Amino acid sequence: MLTIRDNFWETVKGGNPDRFVNQYEFLSMVPTPFSTNQPRPVQGGPPVQDAWGVIRLFPENAPGAFPDHSEDKIVVQDIDSWEEYVKMPNVNFTDADWEPYLEMAKQVDRKDKFLTVMLAPGIFEMCHYLCEIQNTLIYFYTNPDELKGILDVVTEYEFIMAEQICKHMKPDAIFHHDDWGSQQSTFISPEMFREFIKPCYEKVYGYYKDHGVEIIVHHSDSYAATLVPDMIDMQIDVWQGVMRSNNIRELIDTYGGKISFMGGIDSALVDHDSWTEEEARREVRRACDEFGKHYFIPCLTAGGPGSIYPGAYDCVTREIDAYSKEVF
Repeated sequence: MLTIRDNFWETVKGGNPDRFVNQYEFLSMVPTPFSTNQPRPVQGGPPVQDAWGVIRLFPENAPGAFPDHSEDKIVVQDIDSWEEYVKMPNVNFTDADWEPYLEMAKQVDRKDKFLTVMLAPGIFEMCHYLCEIQNTLIYFYTNPDELKGILDVVTEYEFIMAEQICKHMKPDAIFHHDDWGSQQSTFISPEMFREFIKPCYEKVYGYYKDHGVEIIVHHSDSYAATLVPDMIDMQIDVWQGVMRSNNIRELIDTYGGKISFMGGIDSALVDHDSWTEEEARREVRRACDEFGKHYFIPCLTAGGPGSIYPGAYDCVTREIDAYSKEVF
């Protein structure tokens, strides 16, 4: 039986896996001191302000935390004077600051799994956290130079993170969040993405790849099929969160071997308040049958190992294991 790590490589290289890669099993995620710059509120708890000045809420009935974009809470109150509002958080962490995180990293069996750093929110998301989503999409047209200025600051922050993470933790993998679309379309055109967003990631992901990171997993639970060639250029190895609206079979046939696809089980179909084992079983088998053994990792499309409703993620995990025994 292959190790989890070796089975992953056989899957993404089109080799001889002996089972499906099961959701997030191959990523062993460890935080870094940079996590303290963006604390997350507790569900039902009070709002939390991060080091960028963004206030986040996590109401009881919400699937996750999100920024408070009441008019007076938006960080960038005037795009023409964005420099007054956008201030890079602390990046000067000491060896002592790193020590507890490195101790966590030492507990990872790197022969079996990939030591992974998770980064969220992403570069585009950080812009709309600061400016509000509708404002940000408008600024692509009305204030492109100012928006590029904000992107430059966020990208520089990410680049410094990359330098420090590679120096201290030396991870095998990066799991990076940045949602680039809705269920049906990208937020901006591919041409605009290539002008504004792609260069940021080529710089950051290029650094990680040049400094020992083997695998870059990028989360975007959305439609982004038109951006897959750009993902390949940006050196993304696995697109996590790929929804069925992307025509996954066609993407695998076209790009398999250059990038792999992790998802195929839309969370909304399984992770809801009345989910059943039968639903999970049906969706797992449909995804595995339709998308196959190579360049595909069956997984809920949500951006992390877990579910909103207790038990749904674990049930999908069990069903993937069970179906592997039938198929392989």
